[in-house]
Amino acid sequence: MTTRTRPRAGLVALAAVVITATALTGPAGAARNAAAPAVRHQAGHEATRQAIEAAVGAGVPGVAAEARNADGVWRTAVGVGDLRTGAARGAGDRFRVGSITNTFVAVVLLQMAAEGKLSLDDTVERHLPGVVAGNGNDGGTVTVRQLLNHTSGLFDYLSEPAYYQRYVLGDGFLQHRYDALPPGQRLEVAFSHPPLFRPGDRHAFSHTNDLLAALIVEEAGGRSYEEEVRRRIVEPLGLRATSHPGARTVPPRPSARGYCKLFFDTRPDRIDDVTAFHGSQVWGDGDIISTAGDLNRFYRALMRGELLPPRLLAELKTTVVNPDLPISSYGLGIERLEMGCGKSLWYHDGGTVGSLTFVATTEDGGHQFTFNYNGDWEVSQLLPTLNAEFCDPSSG
Repeated sequence: MTTRTRPRAGLVALAAVVITATALTGPAGAARNAAAPAVRHQAGHEATRQAIEAAVGAGVPGVAAEARNADGVWRTAVGVGDLRTGAARGAGDRFRVGSITNTFVAVVLLQMAAEGKLSLDDTVERHLPGVVAGNGNDGGTVTVRQLLNHTSGLFDYLSEPAYYQRYVLGDGFLQHRYDALPPGQRLEVAFSHPPLFRPGDRHAFSHTNDLLAALIVEEAGGRSYEEEVRRRIVEPLGLRATSHPGARTVPPRPSARGYCKLFFDTRPDRIDDVTAFHGSQVWGDGDIISTAGDLNRFYRALMRGELLPPRLLAELKTTVVNPDLPISSYGLGIERLEMGCGKSLWYHDGGTVGSLTFVATTEDGGHQFTFNYNGDWEVSQLLPTLNAEFCDPSSG
């Protein structure tokens, strides 16, 4: 499990605490085109609902969730989508998926590898000459594969304290939320620091990797990253609620407001509405907007081999050890999680300011579960919710 947007509340560290406290001890266990899904609405999933309600009880404003398995579809929404009006969350709300964007980018690059447009062992320098340079950074030593499995060693631009203070926290966010940030500006931040380690030495998540991967999509495909995702994934799967924001500042409706404790150090009880910010600030490494239903359909299709040929799907599922969380290992834009009840899941978590999302699937594509919080400070129920859905017998 990887930190996505707020290092102070890193999911890695908090997940480890939750695991030792019982989160992963067991038991607590559609069609390709969305225009005509085989939807049979289920009852049940009581353990999952209780875990979601516990998240709201712990301080999350609201939760939207959907599960899909052989018995059909189960959807729920708990809590509020707007703290000012009291409007409820909707199960079909659209939200920013954060670093779940990485799975979309990885699939596009793997499709391009299947088509001979690139190789996973190509260097970054081959596709983006001169971009990764300075302070010991060398694009000639980093491969596409190392970007996707986060073994490049490149510094995470979002870990730069000055950048974080300017664009993520407190008055900095409030003053700069509408700034347009081209990718190059964020890469300059990253490459003002030397690499953390030699490429290939180990795994360490870095948003810089994902930004470079999206740029390679554009170079290798000759189209915008947004267009490649749309024509290769969104349109073929009929993901009608999935989009890129471009310069837009808020997700399309229906959607909830997003909330954050921007001043957590000095005013821990203050909650700010952070729904609006310029889409370019998370371009390529966290900008996709979707729904629980669309994400479930995407991960189902991916695991069932509808998006990649077998050889490339095997590459996607070839993992490296995550030293921060031994029960998790990282593939190409997707992670593997070993549950305490004996189940293995493929998943990704994602966060932007005001939003946290978790999507998981069984390897056979038979069971998916996605849930989203419209607040980014409370994570104690993330893994218990996952455990309830996949390890409680009532959930299938």
